[in-house]
Formats: sequence, structure tokens, C-alpha cells
Amino acid sequence: MVFQEHALLPWRTVLANVAFGPENRGVARAERESHARRMLELVGLTRFSNAYPHQLSGGMKQRVGIARALANDPEVLLMDEPLAALDAQTRLILQEELLRIWTELGTTVIYVTHSLEEALLLGDRVVLLTARPGRIKRVFPVPLGRPRGLEARVSLEFGALLDKIWADLRDEVVRSTAEERRT
Repeated sequence: MVFQEHALLPWRTVLANVAFGPENRGVARAERESHARRMLELVGLTRFSNAYPHQLSGGMKQRVGIARALANDPEVLLMDEPLAALDAQTRLILQEELLRIWTELGTTVIYVTHSLEEALLLGDRVVLLTARPGRIKRVFPVPLGRPRGLEARVSLEFGALLDKIWADLRDEVVRSTAEERRT
């Protein structure tokens, strides 16, 4: 899982943070460090393997969190608002990085976000949830081709689907707010 906040162990180096999961599963040191180095290469942080979390920027910490999750070779990767705490430029760069990593690894990802644009850019399906209780309101297939980059955001298809999802989301927020006022 990749958390909204990086959740790195401050007393461990970047390499040791990435190798943490395999270490706990009993993977031999040489094997787990080799795999951790490959994950750091994948997220572009090879030269920071001996750094500590306090020496990294927010975006770099999130990359370490992604590498740490991927080091466990998950069948399904859960990402809970992993880019929410980042500035706009870093967020765009990491969206591109996530698209590249997904293309390379093909891991199934369940990505939670409040950003409709991010959901459309990164996803193959957008699942809109109701307010309370959280249930599936509607599933929107994303017909944008792969590989996909940031340029997809300016396509007519992207804009039309964004408008459609936003209309459903707006209706849900208005309904939920009206119900709260009645109680």
C-alpha cells in the first residue's frame, strides 16, 4: 500500500526502507537489496539509496513509498491519495511517473483520489462512490488508449468524460448536503 503521507521509517536509509517488506518476509539480504535497488531505479532514486527520509523532498519521499510497496511484488497495489500532499508541479511529474511504472510493470492498482482529472488520467475505470454510506454509485469506463501521457487531458474524450463524471458527483454532493440539513 502507498499512503497519502509517505510513512517512511526515519531511522532507515532509503534502501533499507524499500527493503523493509522483503526483510520482514525473510528474504535473504543480497536478494532483497538487489530487488530494492531495482525498485529505486524504477522510481529514479538510485543515487539517494543511502539518504535518510529527512534529506528528501516530499515528491522523493512518495517515490520511496511507491518503491517500497512495489518491492513486495504485490498482485494488487493500493494507493490512498498518494499525490494529494504534493505541490502541483510535483504531482504532474509523479502522475507521469506512475503511468510509466504501470506500463513497465502492469501491476493492478486501486487508486483512491478526490481529483477527477487524476482518476481519468491514471485509470481504466473511475468508480464514483456515494457520500454516506460509501457505496458504488456508478462505474465509468475510461476509453483513453494506452500508453497514456499528460497530453490525454486535452482530448475531447477526456473533457466529455470529465463533464459526465462531474455532473454525477455534483448531484451526489447536493443530495448528501440536503440530507445532512434535514437531520
